[in-house]
Amino acid sequence: MKAAKRSARSRARKLTRSFFQRPADEVAQALIGKILVRRLRGNLLRSRLSETEAYLGPDDLASHASKGRTPRTEVLFGVPGRAYVYLIYGLHEMLNFVVGATGHGQGVLIRAAVPLDDWHADLSGPGRLTRALEISRTHNGLDLTGTELYLLDNPDYQPAVQTTKRIGIDYARHWKDAPLRFVDTNGSTR
Repeated sequence: MKAAKRSARSRARKLTRSFFQRPADEVAQALIGKILVRRLRGNLLRSRLSETEAYLGPDDLASHASKGRTPRTEVLFGVPGRAYVYLIYGLHEMLNFVVGATGHGQGVLIRAAVPLDDWHADLSGPGRLTRALEISRTHNGLDLTGTELYLLDNPDYQPAVQTTKRIGIDYARHWKDAPLRFVDTNGSTR
């Protein structure tokens, strides 16, 4: 069993910046099943992404980019493959990945994951995920191709991706019904 785990890990390759240099809807769907790795106090916490949402830039009324460039959103308009972390409702830190082309303001919200390697945590929502991984606004702008927080391809896992409308964005007029949420029905926590 341990040899099989080592073999699977050796096939998992770190995602490079080019992975993130595509439109948000493509990246959000492609992220399902990938492994998010968080280095924390000498440990590697690994989880398989099971739910994401795409935000398509300034025209998308649910996106922070729709308000233009501000000090808060500057990272979102920056280099793809960076973390965009913000506080919502004064309670929850939200982890997003900057994607697309530099300057386009596209992002992917990481909504849920499944813990791996006998690690037990509730990662069933974006606030729970950031709490368990100890991700905060201090990680805003963090390079996702570095060593503290990064992603691995997961060639041994085939997700069953379902597309639905996004959650909690009723204010976004016609964008609220856009099919930009992606859920793994094989390994979803919901």
